Formats: sequence, structure tokens, C-alpha cells
Amino acid sequence: MLKFSKMHGLGNDFVVIDAINQQVNLTASQVMFLADRRRGIGCDQLLLVETSEQEGVDFRYRIFNADGSEVAQCGNGARCFARFVRDKNLTDKDTIAVETASGVIYPSLQENSNVTVDMGAPRLSPTDIPFIAEQQADSYELPLLNGPVVMIGAVSMGNPHAVLLVDDIHTADVGMIGPLIESHEQFPERVNVGFMEIVSNNEINLRVYERGAGETEACGTGACAAVVVGIRQGLLASEVKVTLPGGDLMIVWSGSDDSVWMTGPATQVFDGEIAWATLNK
Repeated sequence: MLKFSKMHGLGNDFVVIDAINQQVNLTASQVMFLADRRRGIGCDQLLLVETSEQEGVDFRYRIFNADGSEVAQCGNGARCFARFVRDKNLTDKDTIAVETASGVIYPSLQENSNVTVDMGAPRLSPTDIPFIAEQQADSYELPLLNGPVVMIGAVSMGNPHAVLLVDDIHTADVGMIGPLIESHEQFPERVNVGFMEIVSNNEINLRVYERGAGETEACGTGACAAVVVGIRQGLLASEVKVTLPGGDLMIVWSGSDDSVWMTGPATQVFDGEIAWATLNK
């Protein structure tokens, strides 16, 4: 039997698996089965908790999208990861060092059940995102296939993000524009797409179309990316409340090469087991 936990961060839901105390080697098709909301467990992403071979690092954190692809970073997942390892007695630390494919992050559990994560400094160079552009800029023109030219900001928070301003997130055509930008040829590794409505210089509304998952209730790295883009475009202050369909996150960024800090909840839903025979069908 494969033991797992179902968790969510503001409705962005995860299957979290302890791969330290049980042997886990999932194929892409098995990940897709687990993520299937009708035939499997159902989730936006699957998270694996592993040991790290890096000195001074507590855990290794691997993230798989619902389509079976592995990605480097997930902010809501990072908060759930921290809550999971503490609740399952894998650590007694309040702040843990976690290895990801894009570097080490440091989630900290707060007394009010929130988790604060040092998400590292944003990467703005097109090469680092990756994004095909002649030079770095605060905004870029992006022509859509058989559609309009949109203005976006582009940034990596360990995974690539495109952010565009909208007047109203409720009327934004996320379902049409999101996939066109996600698979745009100028983003060779595809991209997460944020639709940002400015409420004030300290508050935004946001919807995110995630690569490999579609629109989700919340996206932690998407919230970080939107605030970075908004600050660089002179629209936002350094501390911003981000309201997503699933709830609120607080994002703080002082600019330059400083880390982006994200604070929000992580919720345990239930624990379960699934037979390996079911996964191997």
C-alpha cells in the first residue's frame, strides 16, 4: 500500500507522499492516475518528501504536475510540505532547509498555523526564465496565435511566470488566453500565466493558469511573480496582499536581489492508502 496525505494551500491541492519511510518510484502515468479527480485521488500537484544529500539541508522536495511532468518549484506546495514534515514527526524544527530543483528554500511554521517561505530572489534575465527576448525589460509585447498582442511581465520564481494586467479578473478570458501564453513559442519550457488586477498599491486580485494543471484556486509562486512584476512596473509597494480565488497570501519584496517572502496557510485534509496494484493497472 502507498500511504499519502491530501493537503491544500488556499484550494491549490496536493497529494503529499513520504518517500523517506516507504519506497516510492512513480512513473508519469502513475502520477497522472493519482492526480485524476475521477479515477484516482485528485490533485493539482503531487509532492514527494525525500532525504537530501546536501550538507545542512533537511529534506528534498520534488513536485509533479497533474500531467506527470516534474517542475522545479511550487509555493503553495512548499507551505504544505513544511506542515506535512512537522505533523508527521519527520522534524521538530520550526524552520527547515528544503532542497528543490531550483535551489534551497526555508519554510518557517508560524504560531497561527500559517507558514512563511523564503522563496529566494526573482530571476529577471530572459535566459534564466527562460524567455526568448532580445533584452531584459519590465514589460514585453507578446503576439498571440491568431489573436491580439498582449503586454506581459516575465520572471522566474524557480519556475517561469508571465504576468499581464487586467481591469477585472472576473471578466478576464483566462480560459482562452492562458493556454495561448502557456505554450507560446517564446517560452521554451512553457509558462505559468498570471492575470493581475490592481486594487491599490498594497493589494491585488489574481488568477493563475498553471502549466500542466490549468487554472488553480491559488498559486504561491504566481503570487510572488505578480508582486515582483507590479513593483518593477511602479504599481505596487513592497508589501502586498494577494487575493486569489482560494484565499489570501501576503507577499513581501524589498527589490533588487532580495528574497521574496510569502506567508499563507497550509491545511491537512485527510490521510489515506492506495494499493500499488491499482496504480499498476
